[in-house]
Amino acid sequence: MAFESFGTMRVNEVGHLEIGGVDTLKLAQKYGTPLYVYDVALIKERARGFKKTFEELGVKAQVAYASKAFSAVAIYQLMHEEGLSLDVVSGGELYTAMQAGFPAERIHFHGNNKTRQELEMAIEYGIGCIVIDNFYEINLLAEVLRAKNTMISVLIRVTPGIEAHTHDYILTGQDDSKFGFGLTNGQAEEAIKRVLAMDDVFRLIGLHCHIGSQIFETTGFKLAAHRIMEQLVIWRNELDFHAEVLNLGGGFGVRYTADDKPLPPSQYVREIIADVREVALANDLEMPEIWIEPGRSLVGEAGTTLYTIGSRKEVPDIRSYVAVDGGMSDNIRPSLYEAKYDAVIAERPLEEPEETVSIAGKCCESGDMLIWDLPLPESDAGEVLAVFCTGAYGYSMANNYNRIPRAAVVFVEDGMDKLVVQRETYENLVQLDLPLY
Repeated sequence: MAFESFGTMRVNEVGHLEIGGVDTLKLAQKYGTPLYVYDVALIKERARGFKKTFEELGVKAQVAYASKAFSAVAIYQLMHEEGLSLDVVSGGELYTAMQAGFPAERIHFHGNNKTRQELEMAIEYGIGCIVIDNFYEINLLAEVLRAKNTMISVLIRVTPGIEAHTHDYILTGQDDSKFGFGLTNGQAEEAIKRVLAMDDVFRLIGLHCHIGSQIFETTGFKLAAHRIMEQLVIWRNELDFHAEVLNLGGGFGVRYTADDKPLPPSQYVREIIADVREVALANDLEMPEIWIEPGRSLVGEAGTTLYTIGSRKEVPDIRSYVAVDGGMSDNIRPSLYEAKYDAVIAERPLEEPEETVSIAGKCCESGDMLIWDLPLPESDAGEVLAVFCTGAYGYSMANNYNRIPRAAVVFVEDGMDKLVVQRETYENLVQLDLPLY
């Protein structure tokens, strides 16, 4: 592959891959591998870019980090510093956010099966908004709120019947989805009626939709926004429902390989806003506050995973396998989604490829393959392989398969490196185990 940098990534004066002003070989030596490395400057640039676009358009908005992409105390603190809101989908993510000191009023809680305990936790923390996903949750949340004699702001998640052009496993906006109330089958309208009738516990501030992930065109977003806005005109007239907020979710694509052609984040925002404004102006509908939830597009390209190369297996006339000291335990996406990545030898990223190899993980699983058919210069055991665009759903989906400890996470910026998640130890792996005897 031809080396193509992200953010502050560059080749330094000694020919090594450098991120945030720090030599990646020094990072591997200092912290060990596998190692997730995050380019803080790039995260800040993306966060500010989203906010700036709304400001330039004069649209009231909230940009909420969809933290399922990468959840940790340090990233929550960084997003708070950048003035973003936060989207959480579990009690664990909510607890982490509170430990990070994130302002509760800027937290939104998603999920298709929130437990009573999670809802109670959210209410006790005083979070800003709960996104209601189904009829069961309407009744459960109302019961919890009445028991606590309080109210909360809510959005209703709708599935607008729009299919985004992306992987089937990460489509969420079409009619056949486990998420939300169908817009075309009448469920969304029924949910609105029920929630409006419970105004002793609910402040219904608007609607939410999310049509998918890793989307490279604006058509799906525009269609969803247009369809929901047209429905809001009907509900204003028939139900006297006025949406203060329209949350259009996330799903903005990033570049994993040279085949991916993402649009600038500002283009997604501008085209979505244009459709919302068009319907609002044509129907004398007040322009709602627009919320979006970028996750992958904030942190995906900012992350690089460093591995140490180990064994090699030659299958004559078929394939050369090069194994690294990580795999599906730190990046399960290739096994789960057939996700594709690019990579270079960190010590010599500009060297021309001499062979095509397949990068194998160390897990005892035939499907543990990180990259198939990767052009590389001839490599040796002990060299560092840098895999790009692993900032989203790497650490957050990491696991202990084969009892492999989870990797460490380091932030780099302006020539400084900061360990933000320690590497798990073998002692950590057994700390919750109880002996039989």
